[in-house]
Amino acid sequence: MLAFLSVGILSLLLAGIPVAVTLFLLAFGIDQFFSFFPLTKALGQNLWSAADSFLLIAIPLFVLMGEIIVRAGIAEKAYRAMDHWLSWLPGGLLHANITTSALFSATSGSSVATAATVSTVALPQGKMLGYDAKLFCGSIAAGGTLGILIPPSINLIVYGFLTETSIPQLFMAGLVPGLGLALLFMIASLLLCLWKPSLGGPSNVASWRTRLNSLKFLLPLLVLFLVIVGSIYLGWATPTEAAAIGVIASLGLAALNRSLDGKMLMAALDGTIKTSSMILFIILAASFLNFALASSGMVQQLTGLLNAYDLSPFALLMAVIALFIVLGFFIETLSLMVITIPIVTPLIVAAGFDKVWFGIVMILFVELALITPPVGLNLYIVQASRRGEAFSDVIIGTLPYLAAMLVMAALLVAFPSIALWLPQTLNQ
Repeated sequence: MLAFLSVGILSLLLAGIPVAVTLFLLAFGIDQFFSFFPLTKALGQNLWSAADSFLLIAIPLFVLMGEIIVRAGIAEKAYRAMDHWLSWLPGGLLHANITTSALFSATSGSSVATAATVSTVALPQGKMLGYDAKLFCGSIAAGGTLGILIPPSINLIVYGFLTETSIPQLFMAGLVPGLGLALLFMIASLLLCLWKPSLGGPSNVASWRTRLNSLKFLLPLLVLFLVIVGSIYLGWATPTEAAAIGVIASLGLAALNRSLDGKMLMAALDGTIKTSSMILFIILAASFLNFALASSGMVQQLTGLLNAYDLSPFALLMAVIALFIVLGFFIETLSLMVITIPIVTPLIVAAGFDKVWFGIVMILFVELALITPPVGLNLYIVQASRRGEAFSDVIIGTLPYLAAMLVMAALLVAFPSIALWLPQTLNQ
């Protein structure tokens, strides 16, 4: 059955079949050849049960909030502010790319939205100031990956939904690793620019008056983060209710920015419908595939297979990480999650690993897949803003940041408390 699933997934995706359709076809194939139950008769009930979840409403709400922030110009002003504060460092705008991505991640929950926003704002500035094109593009693509690790994260919501894990705990578990990864990205940029100053472009020291005046452009993103995460952990709102509060707050911020009008709102709603429809269709298909896998006994077969090899928990974890790295070259990130979660998570939990911690490790390697060719989505997002320049520049530029991600992965494996300390402390 494992061979059927692996060959089926790769064949259908390489044939250009949409991910959700691929998952449904695989579920029907498992039902036909491996299951003792007529699963197709349960299709309607399964899809209704999966869709009838208050938690899933958070996804289109977070997408809408990100769309409003982008189209209101708030993210662009935040980038200018970070430029004023960090441009004195070697590789100044590289650090602005990363920190703005981290800030925007704390409101959008989407890597694609983060990379697209920062690309539009930063690339013309970097080209004008003579930054190395490879490293500059790499910093934007890598910074964009922070959107699915720093809360609120749509991918963490998907993981929590599919594994029945606490979303607030996942959000808090992702905060320290997310900020730590942003710091590692900045350290990598700094070391490269100290080694070869021409990579970083000219330094620009803004006056303290300019810096302090620019702080007001960072406040909207900070307010949104505090409203969303604060309302969850103070017990005032569930993640879904916090997402709704975030939408209302983003509309208020857009109005204060004098960017709220009918045209902007319709564009934001249009983008939200397209993105949310894709995500939710994939989630429903994944839910039915999970049902088919459980009914066919595949998880039990995999457990028996691994027990036969007598793998230690650490060896199992390394095998799963290797699987994520290999699949990440060929499968889009959300698809990678929904395909692998029902298979690997029960095995990892049975081996004694914490489910919240593993969620953060999984997201880290999903981030890695965002900037590894040939399917790395953030690579194409950045390239789309460059209008015909060499795509290889973007790929080469991400290499130092890929190394930083592997360092963070090693730290998480060696010190699980990096992810678990904050949620455990808040739950005491």
